[in-house]
Amino acid sequence: MPDTATQAQGAHDTPATAPVEPVDVLVVGAGPAGLCFARALAGSGLSVTLVEQQPRAALADAAFDGREIALTHASRRILEQLGVWERLDPAEISDLRDARVMDGSSAFALTFSADQQQGDALGWLVPNHLIRRAAWDSVQGQTGLQLIDQTSVREVVPGPAHSMVTLSDGRCLHARLVVAVDSRFSATRRLLGIGAKLRDFGKSMLVCRMQIEVPHQHTAWEWFGYGRTMALLPLNGDLASAVITLPPRQIAELMALDEDSFGARISTLFEYRLGNMKPVAKPIAYPLVGVFANAFVGERCALIGDAAVGMHPVTAHGFNLGLQSQDRLAAVLRTAAERGTDIAAPSGLDRYERGHRLAARPLYEATNAITALYTDDRLPARVLRRAGLRLAQGVVPFRKLIAAHLTQR
Repeated sequence: MPDTATQAQGAHDTPATAPVEPVDVLVVGAGPAGLCFARALAGSGLSVTLVEQQPRAALADAAFDGREIALTHASRRILEQLGVWERLDPAEISDLRDARVMDGSSAFALTFSADQQQGDALGWLVPNHLIRRAAWDSVQGQTGLQLIDQTSVREVVPGPAHSMVTLSDGRCLHARLVVAVDSRFSATRRLLGIGAKLRDFGKSMLVCRMQIEVPHQHTAWEWFGYGRTMALLPLNGDLASAVITLPPRQIAELMALDEDSFGARISTLFEYRLGNMKPVAKPIAYPLVGVFANAFVGERCALIGDAAVGMHPVTAHGFNLGLQSQDRLAAVLRTAAERGTDIAAPSGLDRYERGHRLAARPLYEATNAITALYTDDRLPARVLRRAGLRLAQGVVPFRKLIAAHLTQR
């Protein structure tokens, strides 16, 4: 099997008349979760083929997309094991030392802090595009790994020993296991016959790097203002990522502003708590849609990453959960490979399904409940959410439990 670094072919390199190619694991989607999953199978003896619609040049040099990923200690451990963390520029890794949850115009905030005596951080903020580049670099030269770029999956027909997978360029592959990790809007999930419950929040999320005047002290904010939700993600130096959630029309109006007007508007939205804020990058907007697949496994197939669960970003669990999903599935496959058993055996896939569902369902439902309550501007909800924050702040074991969850290794 050729190496991704030198010999893997793109869709345009192989004629449609090529013979059927056997592969152990076919991974659809070469985003960070898909690349990390492929890396997790290194040394297992399993052949892995990645199918991705983007060209390899876009994977190798992922463009800045405005998103800053909050990584927990458990996620850092996984990235370290995969050799991804060491490929990140230390200057781009920002410590997350505290987190504050605020409601409306109140000065009160629910605060979570790491154990300062141990020098711990709650987590770390890393630009998404740099994680993508590091994950790509980690698989270069990996034995048994092939990338087919600029291609998509057209059909999947499962069988007793393998699935017949037809690609958009006409070539066919025999795959012992098909793994979909092609976004929360996964076309492959649908081809596999697995439905999903989508929740459209009717809002868009705008992200933009800003220069600030008042030091953020490496504290993240989640600010549920009336009519809008905002977040501040502390970056190194006098930079922060401003995150604004509003109806799409209002987001479009913000993005249409010139640079000076945009900075003034964002400063106003944040009530000048960080002084005057100036954009240092172009703002980017994303629709807010949550997804939970009806099943995470099927006949000779599995879902990981956002194809399995796509989270609302309010609790910052999405990427961390996606890393956990690939880690759980990779462990199942490695064990089967070591024992010489079927990597797509129902018993192994069911074990992955149970483990990931147990981890994902409570987080998904809690996140949606928080979003529903803290974006409801009616008076009863305002009273309830403010009372809830004060109650939570007074329960020290609760705050310590949340901090411990973030910092657990």
